[in-house]
Amino acid sequence: TETYIAIRTLENETIGALRDLGVQCEVLVSIENFHGIEINDFAVAVARTALWIAESQMLKRTASILDKKLEFLPLKSAAHIECGNALTRNWKELVPDGVDYIISNPPFVGKTFRTKEQQAEMSGVFADVKGIGNLDYVACRFGKAADFMIGTQTRAALVSTNSICQGESIGLLWKKLFETIHIDFAYRTFKWLSDSDDPAAVHCVIVAFSAEPNPKPRIIFDGDRKIIAKNINAYLLDAPDLIVERRAEPICDVPPMNKGSQPTDGGHLLLSPDERDELLRRDPRAERFIRRFVGAEEYINGKARYCLWLVDATDDELKMPAIAERVEAVREFRLSSRKAATRAWATRSHLFTEIRQPTTNYLPVPRVSGERRRYIPIGFMPPNVIAGDAASVVPNADLFIFGVLESSVHMAWMRVVAGRLGMSYRYSGRIVYNNFVWCAHSPAIERTAQSILDVRSRYPDRSLASLYDETTMPDDLRAAHAANDRAVLNAYGFDESLSEDAIVSRLMQKNC
Repeated sequence: TETYIAIRTLENETIGALRDLGVQCEVLVSIENFHGIEINDFAVAVARTALWIAESQMLKRTASILDKKLEFLPLKSAAHIECGNALTRNWKELVPDGVDYIISNPPFVGKTFRTKEQQAEMSGVFADVKGIGNLDYVACRFGKAADFMIGTQTRAALVSTNSICQGESIGLLWKKLFETIHIDFAYRTFKWLSDSDDPAAVHCVIVAFSAEPNPKPRIIFDGDRKIIAKNINAYLLDAPDLIVERRAEPICDVPPMNKGSQPTDGGHLLLSPDERDELLRRDPRAERFIRRFVGAEEYINGKARYCLWLVDATDDELKMPAIAERVEAVREFRLSSRKAATRAWATRSHLFTEIRQPTTNYLPVPRVSGERRRYIPIGFMPPNVIAGDAASVVPNADLFIFGVLESSVHMAWMRVVAGRLGMSYRYSGRIVYNNFVWCAHSPAIERTAQSILDVRSRYPDRSLASLYDETTMPDDLRAAHAANDRAVLNAYGFDESLSEDAIVSRLMQKNC
């Protein structure tokens, strides 16, 4: 309806201008040229009625412009809106002669909330794509539109959750789409606020694409910025069509990044400070099995948490009542699981199900971090602090590795290729770290990296969350990071004035 009104408004302006030139013309835009598929029968009736009302209103405006009466009642035209499932309907049967434009506001359903029917619809749209279960439901409209427009002049512009232009979705969706289409223009992430009382916002993008060449400039809209691009890639950047896919090992010669250890314990191997004290009160011998435990939340917020690390415990030690009770609770939890792999671990209920604890000092990298931070807080941890699976770990890391990871260059790369949890960054070692192109080793980076650690040590009572909050970040820490940023930019040969988009574009060119 809004599209029809907008086009008719332009037509009325044209009719008025031609009238002033003494040229008479008729109304040519008709709701009969609008085709729609809507799954809800009531919505179909509402849409048809809304278009009839819009047509009547616009004809009245035309009559006012021409200063003459137009006969438009009873209305004889009708929009071709049918009730059906747009993902299973053959669009070419509805419009065999093709269409100029496809517009859509698809349903936003995350991968964890899909029904069996919706999963089947996805399989039908992406029959030849592996891993579609990791895509959001909204991706189906992109697949249907891309297939429909092959060999036509049709162009599409679809509103979508921003997940389709982030993280793992790029390799799953856009690698397939770019076989037949290119992006014409795009709106980067913006918040779509609900009209209801629910304050929640969906984070959206708009992507316009077509199969045939488009002579118009390619434009990226980013807030108030309008960027004329040579090419728009799947990350909505003016950069080559690089697809950053999951990679098992780093592209450069750097230490591997692994997930932390996963307990799968129902919480029985993990201890709060009070639970730790109670366990030691009951049996002080358990102290040698208690380790500090850090995931993303514990590390960033300085939250104290502990775990039972029973890798070296003997059978007799496992029989200590304070420990045995928790181990038995883990066994019962795992036996109740629907997953066969989890039930199999019930026989080793004193151990984490995934053990990847480094034997050296390591860097914990939070797998989820708030988007308002300019830098993801990263630092060194000793091997006796157990890293949980909410963090990734880089063992055998030195100051150079730390300095580059904490730099504006790496953060710019992360912001583009990482996934999202809402708007928070979801850091994936296999996507972000393993595809990152490193600069040559630089002693200057080692010095600036050490300066960051030195400044942090001046604030022992403050959490990393407080230190890296943009509103409360100390000036000396900000200055230390600025110096480190300059050192890393120089090591890459990048000008210090480069924008984040330009930095990522350069990195993608190096990656290619």
